[in-house]
Amino acid sequence: MKSDNNMMSGLKNLSERREIWVALVIVILLTYLLISRGVPIIMTIFIDFAVFAIITMSLNVEVGYSGVPQFGRVAAVIAGAFAVGAIPGRLLAMYMGLPFGLDYASDAINFKIVPQINELLASSFLLSVGFILFSIIIAALSGAAIGWLISRPAIRLKEAYLGISLLAFGDFLMWVGHNWSGLVGGSVPIYVPDPFRFFGGNRFTVIVMVIFVIAVLIYFYLQKVVHSPFGRSMRMIRDNDVSAAAAGIDVVKVRTQSLVIGSALAAVAGGLYVIYTGTCTAFGFQKLTWTFWPWAFMMLGGIGSNVGVLLGVFLLTILRTMIVIYRSQWFGFLMAVGIDPLWLEFTLLGAVIIGVILFMPHGLVPERIEPMLPGKNVKKIIDRRQ
Repeated sequence: MKSDNNMMSGLKNLSERREIWVALVIVILLTYLLISRGVPIIMTIFIDFAVFAIITMSLNVEVGYSGVPQFGRVAAVIAGAFAVGAIPGRLLAMYMGLPFGLDYASDAINFKIVPQINELLASSFLLSVGFILFSIIIAALSGAAIGWLISRPAIRLKEAYLGISLLAFGDFLMWVGHNWSGLVGGSVPIYVPDPFRFFGGNRFTVIVMVIFVIAVLIYFYLQKVVHSPFGRSMRMIRDNDVSAAAAGIDVVKVRTQSLVIGSALAAVAGGLYVIYTGTCTAFGFQKLTWTFWPWAFMMLGGIGSNVGVLLGVFLLTILRTMIVIYRSQWFGFLMAVGIDPLWLEFTLLGAVIIGVILFMPHGLVPERIEPMLPGKNVKKIIDRRQ
C-alpha cells in the first residue's frame, strides 16, 4: 500500500512539474511575441486559443474520457456555425420587415440586409447581449441534436468503423451546406450579424475577452463533470465497457450523454467563431482544421487531461503563429534548394507531434491517476467496517 501511494505521489509530482514547465515556456514565448510584434498578435493568439480550446476540450470529453474514436468533430462545429449563421439573423430580419426566407442567404440580398441589422444591434446593448446569448443557446441545441444523432452508430460500431462513420458524417454536413444555398449561401459566404458592433473600436478586444471567459467557464464545468459519478462512469466505460455494464452502468446512456455534451460544446465554439469572423460558409469548415488539428492539440497536451489540453492548445497555437510569422525570415535560405517555406507550418508542427508521440506518448501533461474516493473517505469506510 505504501509503495502504491509513493508511486501515485511521484506521478502526481511529475505531472505538476510538467504543467509548470509548459506554462513557463508559454509565458516566455508570449513575452517574446509581445515585445517583438506587439499586442495585436497576442490578441490573435488568445482568440484562436479560446475557440480551439473549447473544441479540443469537447473532443477530450468524447475521446479522452468516454473512449469514442471521434473523427467527426467538424460535424458539431458545422452544426453550431450553420445555426448561428442561419437563424438569429433571419429572426431580426423578420422583426425589421426585411427578407428572411431562403432569399436571406442570397449574396445579392444578404450584403444589404446584414448592415441594417448591425445598425440595430449597435444601437442597443441589451439587444446585442440577447443576440449573443440566443446564438450560444441555439448553437448548443443544434450541437446536442447532432451529438444524439451520431450517438446512434456509436452504440453499435466500435473503433475504426465508428471513426470512419463519424468522419463521413462531418463531410456530409459540409456538402449539404455547400449545395443548399438557402441555408448559409452555399458556395458563397454570407455575412453574420455582429452583436459586438455596439463596442465600436473596442470590438475585437471585447470579443476576445468574451470567448476567452467562455472557454474558462467550460473548463471549470468539464472539471466538475469528469470528477462526478458520471465522469467516473465515462472512464470506466472507456477502460472496459463489459465490466462497466456488469457493474450496472448503462453504457448506451452514458456514451450518448457524453456525445451530446461534447457536441453541444463544439457547436458553441462554431457559433462563436462565425460571429467573430462575421461570415459563414460551408467550405470554411474543413476536417483538417476542425477535426485533425483538435486531435493534434489533444495528443500534444495529453488525452484525458483537461489541463493538458489547455496547455497543448496554447503552446501549439503559439508555435503555429510563430512559424507563420517567421518562416520566410528564418527559413528563406531553403528557397535556394527548391523548398518553399510556405509549407513549413505543417511540416514543422507534424515533426513536433511525431516527437511528442515518440518520447511522450501520453502528452505533455498526462492524465493523472486518481483514486475514485479521497483517501480520508476510504479510511472512514474501512473504520466503519471494523
